[in-house]
Order: sequence, then structure tokens, then C-alpha cells
Amino acid sequence: MKCGLVAADGAVLHRETRPTPRTVPDRNDGGRAVLDALLETVVELGQKAAADGHTVRAVGVVVPGIIDAEHGTVSAENLLWVGTPVLAELQAAVGPGRQVVLAHDVRGGGYAELRQGALKGTTNSLFLPLGTGIAAAMVVDGSLVSGDGYAGELGHTRFVHGQAAELCACGQYGCLETVASAAALARRYGVRTGRVVDGAREVLELLAEGDADAAIVWEEALAALVDALVLYTTLVAPTRIAIGGGLVGAGETLLAPLRAGLHERLTFQREPEIVAAVLGEDAGCLGAALMAWDRVTLDESGEQGG
Repeated sequence: MKCGLVAADGAVLHRETRPTPRTVPDRNDGGRAVLDALLETVVELGQKAAADGHTVRAVGVVVPGIIDAEHGTVSAENLLWVGTPVLAELQAAVGPGRQVVLAHDVRGGGYAELRQGALKGTTNSLFLPLGTGIAAAMVVDGSLVSGDGYAGELGHTRFVHGQAAELCACGQYGCLETVASAAALARRYGVRTGRVVDGAREVLELLAEGDADAAIVWEEALAALVDALVLYTTLVAPTRIAIGGGLVGAGETLLAPLRAGLHERLTFQREPEIVAAVLGEDAGCLGAALMAWDRVTLDESGEQGG
């Protein structure tokens, strides 16, 4: 878990990383250990803020999974959360008088990139981190799209068909995530060669060395990503797409063919810039804090207006 204390102007006053408890699928605690660790972190950060002479005005938390914005519940397979009342638990932990904002981790990262990073100055754009999974933060007409907590699951759109389509963790076949995520690169290379590799990083190293199997796996990932970006561009017309996550470490090996593929495929559509996200692993944490501060500002302006 990445966490910190952030001032109203976005300055990070304190940052730290804490381990996320390991989830065990055959246990019946419903991911309680992870939730307890989250609550403990929030409380202890509040105590540190007070000890340092700061007043906590709001708490922002971003998590993976599907967030039911109306009820404040989260369903996240990797955390063993199914309709878990995360927002209510957070509110009880921090006590009355403090706003609590709960959002998706990728939307949090996209919000930070919009406010302070690669998407700053845009009104129609996309943040697309390519990591263990794939999800998107969509900026449309100046606003981050939440869809009541369900929007942005581009990784679970089907772009692979026929016998080549693999079963995704979501239950569908042929999802973008099964071919173009960092986890998929390593897994697909291993299936193809019978060789276990140290994640996508090693696949990219093999690619640079001219490994033919790495090249095939990489080209298949790029083809699916170009399909996804063409679809998104046609539907939503972003002016800029910021690629993040672990795969962006490939630099122009990733970005250049995405730009070329998109340029070749588009006809009448507005062609977006494709750039690297700039905030890295801090994006989600910073986005959570900025969302929380914006909620404070909104509440105060509402009070003044009333």
C-alpha cells in the first residue's frame, strides 16, 4: 500500500509504503485482513499528521475492483472483497467531521495525471496503465468518468477472437488484458517457449536481444492495444493518451509502434497524441489526495453559497 500526507497545494509532506496482507482464497474472512490493514494505515497516518502539527481535513483512498459508488461497497477478486462496505468502515475509522473519498485506483492515477501530469491542460483524454491488469481513466469534456464506479474497464473488452482467445479472470474470452498486460506478456511467452521468465521485464530484454518468440508475443500485444486505442479514439475522441504502468518502461519500443499503428488505422477521426504518463507509482496515491482536497473545496464553496 502506498500512502502519504498531502497538503492542499498537492505537496507531498510524507510518503511511505506498507505491505498488503496476503489474501488466501480458501479462507472465509472475506479479505478482512486487507481491510483491517487499510483502516490501520489511515488511522496511523492521521495520528502522524496530528503529531507533526497538521490537521486532517479529508481522507482519500483508491482501490482496485468494482466500486459501487451509491453504496460505498467494493468487489475486488484479488483482495477477496465481495460487496465489502469499505466506505462505511473508513468513515467509522476516521470519525465524524472528515470527508472520506473512495475511488478506483486507476481513476485516481488518471486524476493526478490530469491535474499535475501528462494529461494536464486536456479536456478529452485517456490514462491507460498497462500493468498486472489493464483499466482506463477516461476524461470526457473536462470530467473524469466514473459511471457510478463501473467505468473504464477497457482491459475487459474483447479484442482476440477464435481459438487464440484465452479465458480471462473476468470470465470472458479474448479480453485485452489476456494479451497486452504485463502479466500476459510473461505468461504467454512462457506458454509459447516452456521457459519461465521474470515478468514482462525479461520478455522485453529478450525482445531487445532479438528473441523471435518474444517478438511474436510483443507484436500480438501491440496489435490488440492498437485495436483498443482505435476503438476508444473513434468513440470518445481524446486529444491525448497517456500510457502508464510497468510496460511504459519500454519507452519508445512501446510508444512508437502505438503511434504508428494508430496513425495508419485512423481515417476521419481526430488523431491523439500518445505520451508516457509522468507520475509513475505515486499517481494513485496523489490522485486520492487531490480528490479528497477537491471534495473539501466543493463542500466549503457549497456552504458559503448557501
